Amino acid sequence: MALPSAPRPAPSPSRAVAGSLVLLLLAVSFLSIALGARHVGLDVVFDVLRNQGTGDAEHQVVENRIPRLVAGLLVGAALGLAGTIMQAVARNPLADPGLFGVNAGAAFAVVCAIKIGITAALGYVWFAMAGAAAVAVLVYVIGSFGGGATPVKVALAGAAMHAALTALTTAVLLTDTTTFDQYRFWSVGSLAGRQWDLIGRLAPFLVVGIVVALGSGWILNTLALGDEVARGLGQRVGLARGAAAATAVVLCAAATSLVGPLWFVGLVAPHVARIITGPDQRWILAYSAVVAAILLVGADVVGRLIARPGEVQVGVVMALVGAPVLVLLVRRARVAQP
Repeated sequence: MALPSAPRPAPSPSRAVAGSLVLLLLAVSFLSIALGARHVGLDVVFDVLRNQGTGDAEHQVVENRIPRLVAGLLVGAALGLAGTIMQAVARNPLADPGLFGVNAGAAFAVVCAIKIGITAALGYVWFAMAGAAAVAVLVYVIGSFGGGATPVKVALAGAAMHAALTALTTAVLLTDTTTFDQYRFWSVGSLAGRQWDLIGRLAPFLVVGIVVALGSGWILNTLALGDEVARGLGQRVGLARGAAAATAVVLCAAATSLVGPLWFVGLVAPHVARIITGPDQRWILAYSAVVAAILLVGADVVGRLIARPGEVQVGVVMALVGAPVLVLLVRRARVAQP
């Protein structure tokens, strides 16, 4: 009698799909540099990218659009990875930094930082991390009451925390016009005005978090088998789940500190990636980072074009685009469980 063979690893997505996503990412990146309220000719864009050319047009591209693009790519990848990790750890396809109240916790902490006189982004990030981590723990604890945590109870706890923290944030802002003036441009979620000094201060948190998240696929695959099986395979379940959640918190906090709270990026991207890749978390993480970057940069380009010479903030565009996309995915019944 032949012994059963070991299960084969999940096949990797086709190279055609991967190549198409990379080309799409390059395309939206180029559009992000070339398009905006002020027209910049394609010849000028190519000259700037080749480190040639001088003049005001070059200054416009280099000093405004390229840093904006870099911020969009970093934040998009960070939120896509954070959403993937949260969905895998919570075993909930609706897990998202926005819906679970993590972004609201970071935003409330930033408001508190502004109120006590902290204005530097590097100061924001520590408050944002503390707020995001506190909310993540509190949501899990509340969702664990009455027989242990379940996806539905955790989602309801996250929604309740989001509502409560949003109310508290509003209460603080209504009593302090100075804090409100500093907060209101940040709160919508925008890539505008993000310069190299700000990106440079927060990039280490984002880059390290992205690298750690991309390397956590095998941990998430093990956790997906269930706690008992994971322990049988030698996994320290509590430590693994805590480390993965901490990575997601760092990514959410750094991204929120840089561009403000954004919705739907971390919710939609993992579902799209899961349709492409199947259940292997290693591939879902990689593809979520790319898909989320495409979504965020693309939404930023659309926001600059539909209201010229002004612009619609990327947070507004992302909410308008993300909601129907998620509904479409659910209605077509193609959203797989994490």
